[in-house]
Amino acid sequence: MNKIDELLKLTFLGTGTSQGIPVIGSTHPVCLSKNPKDKRLRVSVLISWDNFNYVIDCGPDFRQQMLRNKVTKLDGILFTHEHSDHTAGIDDIRPFFFRQGDIPIYAHQRVIDSLKIRFDYIFSENNRYPGAPGVKVNKVENGHPFQVGNLYAHPVEAFHNRLQVFGYRIKDIAYLTDVKSIDDKEIEKIKGVKVLCINALRIDSHHSHFNLEEALAFVQKVQPERAYFTHISHYMGFHEEVEKTLPENVHLAYDNLIVTTDK
Repeated sequence: MNKIDELLKLTFLGTGTSQGIPVIGSTHPVCLSKNPKDKRLRVSVLISWDNFNYVIDCGPDFRQQMLRNKVTKLDGILFTHEHSDHTAGIDDIRPFFFRQGDIPIYAHQRVIDSLKIRFDYIFSENNRYPGAPGVKVNKVENGHPFQVGNLYAHPVEAFHNRLQVFGYRIKDIAYLTDVKSIDDKEIEKIKGVKVLCINALRIDSHHSHFNLEEALAFVQKVQPERAYFTHISHYMGFHEEVEKTLPENVHLAYDNLIVTTDK
Protein backbone atom coordinates (compact mmCIF):
# COMPACT_ATOMS: atom_id res chain seq x y z
CA MET A 1 0.00 0.00 0.00
CA ASN A 2 1.25 3.46 -0.89
CA LYS A 3 2.08 5.56 2.18
CA ILE A 4 -0.29 8.30 1.01
CA ASP A 5 -3.17 5.79 1.16
CA GLU A 6 -2.55 5.39 4.88
CA LEU A 7 -3.08 9.08 5.67
CA LEU A 8 -5.98 11.32 6.52
CA LYS A 9 -5.49 14.78 5.10
CA LEU A 10 -7.17 17.80 6.65
CA THR A 11 -7.25 21.01 4.61
CA PHE A 12 -8.33 24.24 6.30
CA LEU A 13 -10.60 25.74 3.64
CA GLY A 14 -11.33 28.78 5.79
CA THR A 15 -10.24 29.85 9.27
CA GLY A 16 -12.06 33.15 9.75
CA THR A 17 -14.96 34.29 11.84
CA SER A 18 -18.46 34.99 10.46
CA GLN A 19 -17.44 38.19 8.66
CA GLY A 20 -14.17 36.83 7.30
CA ILE A 21 -10.90 38.76 7.31
CA PRO A 22 -10.52 41.42 6.06
CA VAL A 23 -13.87 42.67 7.33
CA ILE A 24 -15.69 44.81 4.76
CA GLY A 25 -14.76 48.46 5.24
CA SER A 26 -12.49 47.85 8.23
CA THR A 27 -9.29 49.80 8.74
CA HIS A 28 -8.11 47.54 11.57
CA PRO A 29 -4.38 46.79 11.07
CA VAL A 30 -4.98 43.04 10.70
CA CYS A 31 -7.57 43.69 7.99
CA LEU A 32 -4.97 45.77 6.15
CA SER A 33 -2.22 43.15 6.50
CA LYS A 34 -0.42 41.97 3.37
CA ASN A 35 0.36 38.58 4.92
CA PRO A 36 -1.79 35.87 3.25
CA LYS A 37 -2.10 34.13 6.63
CA ASP A 38 -4.07 37.14 7.91
CA LYS A 39 -6.68 36.75 5.14
CA ARG A 40 -9.32 34.30 6.28
CA LEU A 41 -12.41 32.93 4.54
CA ARG A 42 -15.34 31.62 6.54
CA VAL A 43 -14.56 28.54 8.59
CA SER A 44 -14.61 25.07 7.02
CA VAL A 45 -12.37 22.04 6.55
CA LEU A 46 -11.98 19.28 3.99
CA ILE A 47 -11.07 15.82 5.29
CA SER A 48 -9.74 13.47 2.61
CA TRP A 49 -8.53 9.89 2.56
CA ASP A 50 -8.38 7.13 -0.05
CA ASN A 51 -10.76 8.51 -2.71
CA PHE A 52 -13.14 10.22 -0.24
CA ASN A 53 -13.71 13.94 0.32
CA TYR A 54 -15.90 15.19 3.17
CA VAL A 55 -16.41 18.83 4.05
CA ILE A 56 -17.36 20.07 7.50
CA ASP A 57 -19.63 23.09 7.01
CA CYS A 58 -20.47 24.82 3.78
CA GLY A 59 -20.36 28.59 4.23
CA PRO A 60 -20.69 31.52 1.83
CA ASP A 61 -17.12 31.06 0.56
CA PHE A 62 -17.68 27.41 -0.41
CA ARG A 63 -17.41 27.95 -4.18
CA GLN A 64 -14.13 29.83 -3.87
CA GLN A 65 -12.77 27.22 -1.45
CA MET A 66 -13.59 24.33 -3.81
CA LEU A 67 -12.02 26.10 -6.78
CA ARG A 68 -8.78 27.08 -5.12
CA ASN A 69 -8.30 23.58 -3.67
CA LYS A 70 -9.23 21.90 -6.98
CA VAL A 71 -11.87 19.68 -5.38
CA THR A 72 -13.65 17.70 -8.11
CA LYS A 73 -15.57 15.17 -5.98
CA LEU A 74 -17.62 15.63 -2.82
CA ASP A 75 -18.84 12.65 -0.80
CA GLY A 76 -20.77 14.60 1.81
CA ILE A 77 -21.13 17.61 4.09
CA LEU A 78 -21.15 17.40 7.88
CA PHE A 79 -22.83 20.42 9.47
CA THR A 80 -21.92 21.72 12.90
CA HIS A 81 -24.94 24.05 13.22
CA GLU A 82 -27.26 26.24 11.18
CA HIS A 83 -25.64 29.69 11.28
CA SER A 84 -25.16 31.32 7.90
CA ASP A 85 -21.36 31.31 7.95
CA HIS A 86 -21.58 27.51 8.16
CA THR A 87 -24.44 26.79 5.75
CA ALA A 88 -24.96 29.61 3.23
CA GLY A 89 -22.95 27.95 0.45
CA ILE A 90 -25.17 24.90 0.07
CA ASP A 91 -26.50 26.02 -3.33
CA ASP A 92 -22.96 25.83 -4.70
CA ILE A 93 -22.92 22.06 -4.39
CA ARG A 94 -24.75 22.06 -7.75
CA PRO A 95 -21.69 21.13 -9.89
CA PHE A 96 -21.07 18.12 -7.64
CA PHE A 97 -24.75 17.16 -7.84
CA PHE A 98 -24.80 17.43 -11.64
CA ARG A 99 -21.86 15.01 -11.85
CA GLN A 100 -22.60 12.70 -8.94
CA GLY A 101 -26.29 12.87 -8.07
CA ASP A 102 -27.70 13.66 -4.63
CA ILE A 103 -25.04 14.83 -2.17
CA PRO A 104 -25.28 13.34 1.34
CA ILE A 105 -25.56 15.84 4.19
CA TYR A 106 -25.32 15.07 7.90
CA ALA A 107 -26.80 17.33 10.59
CA HIS A 108 -28.82 17.61 13.78
CA GLN A 109 -32.57 17.50 13.11
CA ARG A 110 -32.86 21.16 14.15
CA VAL A 111 -30.29 22.11 11.50
CA ILE A 112 -32.10 20.06 8.86
CA ASP A 113 -35.37 21.83 9.74
CA SER A 114 -33.64 25.22 9.41
CA LEU A 115 -32.16 24.33 6.02
CA LYS A 116 -35.55 23.16 4.77
CA ILE A 117 -37.01 26.58 5.56
CA ARG A 118 -34.15 28.70 4.24
CA PHE A 119 -33.50 26.58 1.16
CA ASP A 120 -36.97 25.24 0.49
CA TYR A 121 -36.33 25.18 -3.26
CA ILE A 122 -33.66 22.52 -2.62
CA PHE A 123 -35.49 20.46 -0.02
CA SER A 124 -39.08 20.59 -1.29
CA GLU A 125 -40.25 17.03 -1.88
CA ASN A 126 -43.01 17.94 -4.31
CA ASN A 127 -41.83 21.15 -5.95
CA ARG A 128 -38.05 21.25 -6.08
CA TYR A 129 -36.85 24.00 -8.37
CA PRO A 130 -35.47 22.68 -11.70
CA GLY A 131 -31.70 22.89 -11.59
CA ALA A 132 -31.52 22.99 -7.80
CA PRO A 133 -29.07 20.57 -6.21
CA GLY A 134 -30.34 17.38 -4.64
CA VAL A 135 -29.32 16.17 -1.20
CA LYS A 136 -29.61 12.96 0.75
CA VAL A 137 -30.47 13.94 4.32
CA ASN A 138 -28.96 12.05 7.26
CA LYS A 139 -29.92 12.96 10.82
CA VAL A 140 -27.05 13.09 13.32
CA GLU A 141 -27.73 12.12 16.93
CA ASN A 142 -25.30 12.34 19.80
CA GLY A 143 -23.96 8.95 20.80
CA HIS A 144 -24.57 7.50 17.33
CA PRO A 145 -21.48 7.33 15.09
CA PHE A 146 -22.24 7.19 11.38
CA GLN A 147 -20.36 5.90 8.38
CA VAL A 148 -18.49 8.28 6.09
CA GLY A 149 -16.79 6.45 3.28
CA ASN A 150 -15.05 3.48 4.87
CA LEU A 151 -14.63 5.22 8.25
CA TYR A 152 -16.93 6.48 11.01
CA ALA A 153 -17.65 9.99 12.24
CA HIS A 154 -18.32 10.36 15.95
CA PRO A 155 -20.49 13.35 16.96
CA VAL A 156 -19.22 15.48 19.84
CA GLU A 157 -21.79 17.77 21.45
CA ALA A 158 -20.95 21.26 22.64
CA PHE A 159 -22.70 24.61 23.11
CA HIS A 160 -22.37 27.89 21.22
CA ASN A 161 -23.72 30.09 24.02
CA ARG A 162 -27.04 28.21 24.47
CA LEU A 163 -27.18 26.70 20.98
CA GLN A 164 -26.26 23.03 20.66
CA VAL A 165 -23.52 22.37 18.08
CA PHE A 166 -21.85 19.20 16.87
CA GLY A 167 -18.14 18.67 16.45
CA TYR A 168 -16.87 15.49 14.82
CA ARG A 169 -14.11 12.98 15.37
CA ILE A 170 -12.92 10.91 12.42
CA LYS A 171 -10.19 8.49 13.49
CA ASP A 172 -7.57 10.69 15.21
CA ILE A 173 -8.80 14.04 13.89
CA ALA A 174 -11.28 16.02 15.99
CA TYR A 175 -12.88 19.19 14.66
CA LEU A 176 -14.99 21.51 16.82
CA THR A 177 -15.96 25.09 16.17
CA ASP A 178 -18.22 27.75 17.68
CA VAL A 179 -17.74 26.19 21.11
CA LYS A 180 -18.23 28.12 24.34
CA SER A 181 -18.86 25.19 26.70
CA ILE A 182 -18.60 21.42 26.56
CA ASP A 183 -19.31 18.69 29.11
CA ASP A 184 -16.51 16.52 30.43
CA LYS A 185 -18.21 13.39 29.07
CA GLU A 186 -17.96 14.86 25.57
CA ILE A 187 -14.32 15.77 26.08
CA GLU A 188 -13.64 12.11 26.88
CA LYS A 189 -14.61 11.26 23.28
CA ILE A 190 -11.66 13.20 21.90
CA LYS A 191 -8.99 12.92 24.59
CA GLY A 192 -5.56 12.17 23.20
CA VAL A 193 -6.39 12.65 19.52
CA LYS A 194 -3.47 13.32 17.23
CA VAL A 195 -5.02 16.43 15.69
CA LEU A 196 -7.45 18.76 17.47
CA CYS A 197 -9.07 21.71 15.70
CA ILE A 198 -10.90 24.13 17.98
CA ASN A 199 -12.19 27.70 17.75
CA ALA A 200 -10.28 30.59 19.33
CA LEU A 201 -11.99 33.84 18.40
CA ARG A 202 -9.88 36.56 19.98
CA ILE A 203 -7.93 37.60 23.08
CA ASP A 204 -10.87 39.14 24.97
CA SER A 205 -13.76 37.09 26.32
CA HIS A 206 -16.80 36.45 24.11
CA HIS A 207 -20.31 35.29 25.01
CA SER A 208 -20.47 32.38 22.54
CA HIS A 209 -16.91 31.45 21.54
CA PHE A 210 -13.75 30.34 23.27
CA ASN A 211 -11.23 33.14 23.51
CA LEU A 212 -7.51 32.33 23.33
CA GLU A 213 -7.18 31.57 27.04
CA GLU A 214 -10.19 29.24 27.01
CA ALA A 215 -9.00 27.46 23.88
CA LEU A 216 -5.58 26.84 25.45
CA ALA A 217 -7.26 25.47 28.57
CA PHE A 218 -9.34 23.16 26.38
CA VAL A 219 -6.18 21.88 24.68
CA GLN A 220 -4.77 21.08 28.12
CA LYS A 221 -7.86 18.96 28.89
CA VAL A 222 -7.81 17.07 25.59
CA GLN A 223 -4.01 16.59 25.41
CA PRO A 224 -3.77 16.14 21.63
CA GLU A 225 -0.46 15.63 19.87
CA ARG A 226 -1.14 18.82 17.89
CA ALA A 227 -3.78 21.52 18.14
CA TYR A 228 -4.88 24.10 15.60
CA PHE A 229 -7.01 27.13 16.36
CA THR A 230 -9.62 28.28 13.87
CA HIS A 231 -12.66 30.60 13.61
CA ILE A 232 -10.30 33.49 14.25
CA SER A 233 -11.24 37.18 14.16
CA HIS A 234 -9.02 40.14 13.35
CA TYR A 235 -9.11 41.00 17.06
CA MET A 236 -6.85 38.01 17.71
CA GLY A 237 -3.98 39.99 16.20
CA PHE A 238 -1.44 39.34 13.47
CA HIS A 239 -0.95 35.66 12.68
CA GLU A 240 2.84 35.66 12.96
CA GLU A 241 2.86 37.55 16.26
CA VAL A 242 0.25 35.33 17.94
CA GLU A 243 1.86 32.14 16.64
CA LYS A 244 5.10 33.01 18.49
CA THR A 245 3.25 33.09 21.84
CA LEU A 246 1.71 29.61 21.58
CA PRO A 247 3.00 26.32 23.02
CA GLU A 248 5.15 24.23 20.69
CA ASN A 249 2.36 21.83 19.71
CA VAL A 250 -0.34 24.52 19.31
CA HIS A 251 -0.76 26.63 16.19
CA LEU A 252 -3.01 29.18 14.58
CA ALA A 253 -4.47 27.55 11.50
CA TYR A 254 -4.57 29.53 8.29
CA ASP A 255 -6.41 29.14 5.00
CA ASN A 256 -5.06 26.32 2.80
CA LEU A 257 -2.98 24.79 5.61
CA ILE A 258 -2.79 21.01 5.14
CA VAL A 259 -2.33 18.68 8.10
CA THR A 260 -1.96 14.89 7.85
CA THR A 261 -2.17 12.02 10.29
CA ASP A 262 -2.22 8.23 10.06
CA LYS A 263 -5.54 6.73 9.05
